[in-house]
Amino acid sequence: MGRIGISCLFPASWHFSISPVGCPRLLNSSLRQVIVISVLAAAVSLLYLSVVILRSKYGWLSKDKKFQRYLARVTDVEATDTNNPNVNYGIVVDCGSSGSRIFVYCWPRHNGNPHDLLDIRQMRDKNRKPVVMKIKPGISEFATSPEKVSDYISPLLNFAAEHVPRAKHKETPLYILCTAGMRVLPESQQKAILEDLLTDIPVHFDFLFSDSHAEVISGKQEGVYAWIGINFVLGRFEHIEEDDEAVVEVNIPGSESSEAIVRKRTAGILDMGGVSTQIAYEVPKTVSFASSQQEEVAKNLLAEFNLGCDVHQTEHVYRVYVATFLGFGGNAARQRYEDRLFASTVQKNRLLGKQTGLTPDAPFLDPCLPLDIKDEIQQNGQTLYLRGTGDFDLCRETLQPFMNKTNETQTSLNGVYQPPIHFQNSEFYGFSEFYYCTEDVLRMGGDYNAAKFTKAAKDYCATKWSILRERFDRGLYASHADLHRLKYQCFKSAWMFEVFHRGFSFPVTYKNLKTALQVYDKEVQWTLGAILYRTRFLPLRDIRQEVFRAGHGHWRGVSFVYNHYLFSGCFLVVLLSILLYLLRLRRIHRRAPRTGPLWIEEGLPSQKGPGPL
Repeated sequence: MGRIGISCLFPASWHFSISPVGCPRLLNSSLRQVIVISVLAAAVSLLYLSVVILRSKYGWLSKDKKFQRYLARVTDVEATDTNNPNVNYGIVVDCGSSGSRIFVYCWPRHNGNPHDLLDIRQMRDKNRKPVVMKIKPGISEFATSPEKVSDYISPLLNFAAEHVPRAKHKETPLYILCTAGMRVLPESQQKAILEDLLTDIPVHFDFLFSDSHAEVISGKQEGVYAWIGINFVLGRFEHIEEDDEAVVEVNIPGSESSEAIVRKRTAGILDMGGVSTQIAYEVPKTVSFASSQQEEVAKNLLAEFNLGCDVHQTEHVYRVYVATFLGFGGNAARQRYEDRLFASTVQKNRLLGKQTGLTPDAPFLDPCLPLDIKDEIQQNGQTLYLRGTGDFDLCRETLQPFMNKTNETQTSLNGVYQPPIHFQNSEFYGFSEFYYCTEDVLRMGGDYNAAKFTKAAKDYCATKWSILRERFDRGLYASHADLHRLKYQCFKSAWMFEVFHRGFSFPVTYKNLKTALQVYDKEVQWTLGAILYRTRFLPLRDIRQEVFRAGHGHWRGVSFVYNHYLFSGCFLVVLLSILLYLLRLRRIHRRAPRTGPLWIEEGLPSQKGPGPL
């Protein structure tokens, strides 16, 4: 009958054979052998289980960090799992001048590392769309009827309440932050609107909403929040993980006597809207001032803050310069230009006895309009007729006085203080008009190159209006570009160029400006920076729990798995002990006298030689 013999590295007393009728013989092995084999099987099972658990929990066994970051961006557009009890939520209402928008954010449980920030993302509904809603008009329209503000904002809060799980409402912070529209109102009207919100909202909604959660924020705060949001999405607040990452040496505010720390280089932002232009960037080094007056001004433009949850840690302390310039937005600049053009032309006509621009047959020649386009300026019942000459260089020269530059050092637009920028080791993102000017018509959005941009702008300005209209009708420009964009593209290109290079003093050789509408395919709002900054202390709860687990050895099962280093160490010790035991048995087996193979095979006691008769 067939027989299978097994005699690997086990001691002789372990050797056995398996045959069709001999399988039960395994059950006759000594209890010690069965226990050791069982322990080995359990150890292998535990090893496999620990690998599966740790890989699924920490992802550090099979995925490199670059792929993890890419995966994080992919999962950021997946529908939010509202059934997961470890997901937390936060709500921000942006009350702007033209309307109010509500943003719902979410984040998983903090990992317990005090050096890491919350992983905040925009909540997405089951269709994977961002949970965002906008209503009109702006909240400032209720300045004379503040009692109606709560009814005005209720649709936004009802919308958020439908998406945030009911069980999470009481622990979900709600922030109502008002911007430009409310800033222009008298303080008494601002206070009346905020009081109505603070009184009525807690009656109808269970969100975490206190007196400090509703306020009118300054332009400086808004700029800081925008800077935080963009750098957070870019991953600039994470630890240095690769040798090729751009880094900077930073003097931590308040500890200038200490050695500089090295961390990731953050990105600056440039944002040109219709009315204002804003710049924000980190000032990594301690700055000096030309005068005491300049130092006083700088205090209002430099923001120092700690994004970390521990105020005693300086790893996430930042010093950011933020300046907002009213009247330097694209549309406001054109209005200023037309006002001065009208006034100077009327004055020259009066002094020289001319009729320039007063009839369509004798129009004023405007270098900032495309070639041969006709336009009009109407003021005080008078009309000034214009015809474009499309001279980009002359347009730039005409706009330079509007920068209001001074001869003082370290100044920018309107003579406002500006700290030095290390152009060789810096990076900026340009939004709104910076993107529209480069992309909508010129199709050059992304990496900015001054020489290429200048050539494209010159060519556009010098092209006849009839040809530009034909290209527009053929759909050769961006889908959202309209005739207003085509008409003032020449002016806005020159204005953007002058603000960037002359106003903010960026050299024409600067290569690290990226014009963008979105970052990682997501529209980044200042509200993301606001929720990140205002919830920065929330990880303390999770950190305390991690410390508690680490300090209590009797913590049960799952807590033991959390400390995967201790688990792996204990497992290796047990495995090593088993191997040493097996080697010891093997040495004992080699020293023992060997008996005939028949007795080993049959598992019978060895027979002694015949004794004396």
